[in-house]
Amino acid sequence: MSHLDYEINKELGECYLFMGELDKAEDYYKKAAGSNGVHPDPYIGLATIAVQRGEYDDAMSLYEKAHSVEVTDKSHAGMGLIQMETSRQEEAFTNFSEALSLNPGNMVALFGIIRIGHECEKVAEAAPYLERFLEISPEKHEVRYSLAGLYICMDEKEKAVEQLEMILEMDPSNESAKELLDQI
Repeated sequence: MSHLDYEINKELGECYLFMGELDKAEDYYKKAAGSNGVHPDPYIGLATIAVQRGEYDDAMSLYEKAHSVEVTDKSHAGMGLIQMETSRQEEAFTNFSEALSLNPGNMVALFGIIRIGHECEKVAEAAPYLERFLEISPEKHEVRYSLAGLYICMDEKEKAVEQLEMILEMDPSNESAKELLDQI
């Protein structure tokens, strides 16, 4: 099978996955995986399908397979997501951290690290990942708002106020930022 066949099958897999047609997506990802074993993407696609079906063990082995082909932020984030859903927060935190060191903009890993930060009292460890993300995408208010929340948990109210004021500077009608600022 040619590289073009691989690309077409991978694209079709992504389209069907996006439309929620898991069986068709799975067929095309399997074709793509069979055509050219040097790409992690089909395995990540198949893992995503397994997660949506609640088949966490299958998903985990598919992410590991993708990982063995090429270590990417997506495979780290995927494994972290499964670990988080199966109450393995420490391992999940490590995978999310790895994902964010490869790609500071990986939203799955970012929101995972925020959640675990709160659940496992690791807010101080989570905050630098949000700070790094905001250096790249300063206009992402939901991340800045989450960072303010982490600062409040760390009892660093001045830093929280600073973040909320930055949101309101860019978006004066942001109600949740106003409310949190009033609470502080």
